[in-house]
Amino acid sequence: MPRSCTLIINPTSGSYSASLVDRVTARLAAAGFSPSVLLTGGPDDAAAFAARACAEEDHPFIVAGGGDGTMNGVINGLVPGRATLAFLPLGTANVCARELGIGSVDEAVRRIIRREARPLSVGLLEGFGVSRRFFLMAGAGFDGFVVEGVLGEEKKRFGKGAYLLSALRTLSAWDGRPMEVEAAGARRSCHSVIVCNAARYGGSFVLAPGASLFEPRFRVVCVEAGRRRDYLRLALRVAAGRGAAGAGVTVFDADTVTIGGNKAVQVDGDFICHGPVTIRSLPDFARLVV
Repeated sequence: MPRSCTLIINPTSGSYSASLVDRVTARLAAAGFSPSVLLTGGPDDAAAFAARACAEEDHPFIVAGGGDGTMNGVINGLVPGRATLAFLPLGTANVCARELGIGSVDEAVRRIIRREARPLSVGLLEGFGVSRRFFLMAGAGFDGFVVEGVLGEEKKRFGKGAYLLSALRTLSAWDGRPMEVEAAGARRSCHSVIVCNAARYGGSFVLAPGASLFEPRFRVVCVEAGRRRDYLRLALRVAAGRGAAGAGVTVFDADTVTIGGNKAVQVDGDFICHGPVTIRSLPDFARLVV
């Protein structure tokens, strides 16, 4: 009997085409799957489609086709502990694919057909009536303000360059306030904090070596110093492939993180809210095809 498979596809993703999706579904059908395709038309559709799949099947097999935002949307619609999830990289950065070592759509399809999977841990951010899951990272402070400041028109025109423009504006209107971060039995005063559920950040840059989608804990990067040059030094270190470390930066493991203050917060590249927030790990949330 064919194995049902729901493909939740973002048609605005950078490498999407109807013919490509047709080729993918044909390969899946030939391998014994019964694929159905749902095309998102708005930012909430991926979560709604995932929730529908969980309502219709006890243990759905779902493929998130798009970028990391599509994957995030699907994760936010799943019933914990029931779904098997796969990633089809059609986006621009595709950090999830880089974390899994998936180099192409063809390779992703081969892995889907093989169906080898591992337990996936995700993060849950809560604060002021907001509840949002994430699978890559959550950031409060500098990167939160950068994501919050991205203008829609600039994003349409310049793509990822819109984040650089927002970063320049954030550097110009510098917020030097510290915030209190409580985790792993200690309190720290930080200027920014990034709670990493994956090693990579913003593409191929390794920010938190040792962070893993499959471990029930985060690697937490606290930038303690609040000077612009501290961020420049951190950016150069990460760009050189050495990860976050050095003077003014503390890195540690935790499964729960409480962030005080009212700085901007982003998860998986989307602005969510302002602090304070609490972040905790959700182990064995789903099974992720590797």
